[in-house]
Amino acid sequence: MLDHCSISHKGGVVLWSRSFTPAASHTAASSSSPVNSLVREALIEGRSSDGKYEKDGYAVKWTFVNDLELIFVVAYQRILQLTYVEDLLNALKTLFIKLFQPFLTTFVASLHVTTTVKLSASADTHTSWNFAKAFDGWDAVFDKLLRGLEDKAAQERRTRSGHVIRPMVEVTPPDEDTNTVPSQSSDNVLDEEQIARNVQALKNRLRGRGGPPGRRGRGRADVGNGRDSLPGSDSETPSKSKRKAKAKAQRKWGDEAPTESDMASLDFSYDSSTSDSHVAPPVDLSALVDNGSLGTRTQDGLYEVRDWEFAQSQGGKSADDVIAEVLKKSGQEPPKPTTGSLGALGSIFARLTGSKVLTEEDLKPVLEAMKQHLMKKNVAKEISDKICEDVGQSLVGKKVGGFQTTNSAVRQALANSITRILTPKTSTDLLLSIRTKLSAPVAASQQRQPYSITFVGVNGVGKSTNLSKVCFWLIQNGFRVLIAACDTFRSGAVEQLRVHVRNLGMLGVDGATNSKGRVELYERGYGKDAAGIAKEAISYARDNDFDVVLIDTAGRMQDNEPLMRALAKLVATNNPDKIIFVGEALVGNEAVDQLTKFDRALRDFSAASGGQERGIDGMLVTKWDTVDDKVGAALSMTYVTGQPIIFVGCGQTYTDLRQLRVGNVVQAILSD
Repeated sequence: MLDHCSISHKGGVVLWSRSFTPAASHTAASSSSPVNSLVREALIEGRSSDGKYEKDGYAVKWTFVNDLELIFVVAYQRILQLTYVEDLLNALKTLFIKLFQPFLTTFVASLHVTTTVKLSASADTHTSWNFAKAFDGWDAVFDKLLRGLEDKAAQERRTRSGHVIRPMVEVTPPDEDTNTVPSQSSDNVLDEEQIARNVQALKNRLRGRGGPPGRRGRGRADVGNGRDSLPGSDSETPSKSKRKAKAKAQRKWGDEAPTESDMASLDFSYDSSTSDSHVAPPVDLSALVDNGSLGTRTQDGLYEVRDWEFAQSQGGKSADDVIAEVLKKSGQEPPKPTTGSLGALGSIFARLTGSKVLTEEDLKPVLEAMKQHLMKKNVAKEISDKICEDVGQSLVGKKVGGFQTTNSAVRQALANSITRILTPKTSTDLLLSIRTKLSAPVAASQQRQPYSITFVGVNGVGKSTNLSKVCFWLIQNGFRVLIAACDTFRSGAVEQLRVHVRNLGMLGVDGATNSKGRVELYERGYGKDAAGIAKEAISYARDNDFDVVLIDTAGRMQDNEPLMRALAKLVATNNPDKIIFVGEALVGNEAVDQLTKFDRALRDFSAASGGQERGIDGMLVTKWDTVDDKVGAALSMTYVTGQPIIFVGCGQTYTDLRQLRVGNVVQAILSD
């Protein structure tokens, strides 16, 4: 049974709708209705390619009529397996357009006139349409269509349930033949002497030693016939040789085992001012900071990292200029036999001359070329397929009047789709979030809680290194930072963070020679509970007036359920303000798998641990400087989670941190 059905214009005007239950009618009138959620979370953000959306127990399906800019939506309970929904949508689209096409054409044309001309009486134009009168008789047609499809589905269910073939089990009567003794092959019969030799050899092997020396020669003589495969003498020799072999001597450091003082002398991660056992070598501060990649100061005194710019390598061209140049070049040159690059899009569209409505057959080679181009840019195959389907849906039914019109249609559809995906739906201003929490009023009996950020990800992507870059950025903005060493598994993880803290303490702020009081390390060694260490670190930061706590976690693969449960326990116990996933820019299809499973595991296990459901809040993409214009991982990651990319790491110094701008990423992806 359906819950809701509606027909609306892409501009937001609802032409016709019906709710089938009181609860659905009440929900449809609220802002949290499944249809409104579909528009906000799927259609606007460009995630509409699969044609199905789920929200609060509802399943929503839809279809488009691009030439009339109409959307047909059907919502029903997700638990119901309604097989006729696809047929209903197709029939609704066909019948509605056939019955009311003249009115719909006039209505859509009036909307465009109102938008472009900006008539002063535009409000009167909207209120003059009487949809109830224009669509008179449509309710009866809809009821008849729905009833027919429901009856057909019910008949199919009855047919399937009534013709279930049940296999007949044939019962065989017992055999009256009394000769039921199993036959025994005469080839496998052993005499008593052979059986005795086999038993004796097996005993010798189990004991790990042979019999008396006098029997050893006889045992070898007995196997001369070649039929015995378990000689007693051969089973003794390996066991004796193993027992006589000496154990490997343990390696020693010098003449004796190293003491604790010897081990401490080999640990160069401690600051020389806090340890008198050795003197640490001087640190070259110029190697820690790249002056060419330093950020800028705003008028308010805030330190902002630089933007990653792709336009420098493209001569300052915009995304529209890049696509227009590719299409123009392809239109002048003869078409090439391959369609694997974006340059083939223009040549294919150039063959569509005259006023014509684009169909799926016309767009099929173009979409295939577009998909190949996106995969060359390191976009995951699954994401490439969905983006191409979304672009195809927006172009089917569009009229083209020549090459220039086609050029505009391709440029607008492709750029708009990628821009919608990359545009974040939440704020990426991390400084604003931190200052908002720190400036919020608290009760007199309570202490101000620090802002906590947890870094998660798979092994070897650079979580600790990029955490130190974020720490440098926070120090430059005047915050006191505490780094919590919650990677208690990897050897050297604590020492690595200790070196970073020592270096950051020597860099200072705005040219100062010392900022040691602005950053500290909280560690409890190895083999401890990471969730407990993070909780203690947050309490320590609260008691000692630290502003931000950066929680470093151990790397883990997304399929390792015990480690994912431990990470979810850390999240549920401490409820950090931000959970940042650290991923590589080098991955393609793996980015989808990593992010999907990390986000799903965190949501499931954190809710099961008694806390609130938490997922990934943002991404930090590392090794960005190694991919040139193949930045498709950013598109894949943003598409999967819907969360923004906060920073990208592009070097080895503390200043090698960049912000992403949507326009720059679009240029890199669309460049040929």
